[in-house]
Amino acid sequence: MDSARAGEVTLSSTTGRWVLFATVLGSSMVLLDGTAVNVALPRIGADLDSSLAGLQWAVNAYLLTLAGLILLGGSLGDRYGRRRIFVVGVLWFAVSSAMCGLAPSAPLLVGARGLQGIGGALLTPGSLAIIQAVFRPQDRAAAVGTWAGLGGVAGAVGPLLGGWLAGGPGWRWVFLINLPFAVLTAAVAVRHVPENRDESASGRFDVPGAVLAALSLCSLTYALTAASTHPFAALVTGGAAVALGAAFVVTEARSPRPMVPLGLFRVRLFSYTNVVTVLIYGALAAVSFFLVLQLQTTAGFSPLLAGLALLPLTLLMLAFSSRAARLGKRIGPHVPLTAGPLVAAAGVLLMLRIGPDASYFADVLPAGIGLGAGMTLLVAPLTATVLDSVDVGRAGTASGINNAAARTGGLVSVAAIPSIVGLSGDEYRSPADVDAAFHGAMLTCAGLLAAAAATAWVLVRPAAPAPETVDAVCRSCSLSAPPPAAEREPGHGAKPGRGAWGNPDAQ
Repeated sequence: MDSARAGEVTLSSTTGRWVLFATVLGSSMVLLDGTAVNVALPRIGADLDSSLAGLQWAVNAYLLTLAGLILLGGSLGDRYGRRRIFVVGVLWFAVSSAMCGLAPSAPLLVGARGLQGIGGALLTPGSLAIIQAVFRPQDRAAAVGTWAGLGGVAGAVGPLLGGWLAGGPGWRWVFLINLPFAVLTAAVAVRHVPENRDESASGRFDVPGAVLAALSLCSLTYALTAASTHPFAALVTGGAAVALGAAFVVTEARSPRPMVPLGLFRVRLFSYTNVVTVLIYGALAAVSFFLVLQLQTTAGFSPLLAGLALLPLTLLMLAFSSRAARLGKRIGPHVPLTAGPLVAAAGVLLMLRIGPDASYFADVLPAGIGLGAGMTLLVAPLTATVLDSVDVGRAGTASGINNAAARTGGLVSVAAIPSIVGLSGDEYRSPADVDAAFHGAMLTCAGLLAAAAATAWVLVRPAAPAPETVDAVCRSCSLSAPPPAAEREPGHGAKPGRGAWGNPDAQ
């Protein structure tokens, strides 16, 4: 192993380049998988003879374990070593990816996807935390920027790669392609990344809180998914979700070191902004889920062409989100958080033109540009508002909660909206049924975005920013969650290793 010590590595050194390579490749696997799988859903359903509920669970099982355990994953890295937990997460992700790729049935695929989410929860918080802890302070911002930019490229490539694999070698390769990348990532991390941990981390982990959160989300997801086909079972599991959620709140309130410090929600700006986050990312997840079905089932697009549908969104965020961040700093977040969801809603309404005879350039591209413009305008101010609403020392915890809230919004919307618009069973294979449901889903998603804009307009009115602020990493924005917290601006004495999900308060 290289002899370089954490906190002293320079960006221009060989070790520095290897650290960036390992962290970018590891986090890119999660970004690629999160976007590529959606494009392959119709082919997965046809090959495994799955119902719509099976496809919903193929998405939600992953989101469920990722959202429920991501805060705990950051705490494990703080305590036992960020490199160690990162490598464990990478290898776990690889094994579960192989299980996904070899799954002979939809239930086994769903189970493997849940395991894959656990791996993502272990490696995702570690990638940025490693960068912030390993590099010397003067190189940290540039390292984070490089990590974010390359991660954004991975997010852009994901739908195209998923479409090409699903339409060519087969959907199983969407998962199997992770294996060589994971082996390479783990080997580089073990050989070149200095180990680092939070020496002040102590006390017990909030395992009961993590378990209760995951069980509550699982029960809620089942209730929403089964509402149209098994109403009694949905009612029972819905009640269980409420009871488990209440138990989670009580557990967090009594825990000396809670996974989710409930005191943060006494800050009204923090709470309101997380409501906006849930609405926005819930709408975005449902758009992504329904759009690939509509394009492939109704419009007859190939998986590759369907993968191009959301490419404008990622490219616009890559190109302009840093400018949106500067705009938000100059005029405040109130206008961007109101106008952004409305512009995105206009893009979603343009998707109503996508039908059996849809053209990519005439119908899909304008809608994608509208959605991308709105998301670009709002994502950086949204994250900055969450972070500026709390003390700088708790920014990592706030960022982790906001990220989990976004994934929870996506989890709930993918579970609930198909039932709301009357799509269930094998109807996702019928062009007429999918077309009718798609129009209802897009109207619902536009309504969620409008509700987010109204909430921001009425309730999100932050005070003047504090002298010490935390910047959002905007170039790594994904379709499922906002960007994590970056290092504080130079000169504010930030401590290494306390970035997204790295704050000990999250333990």
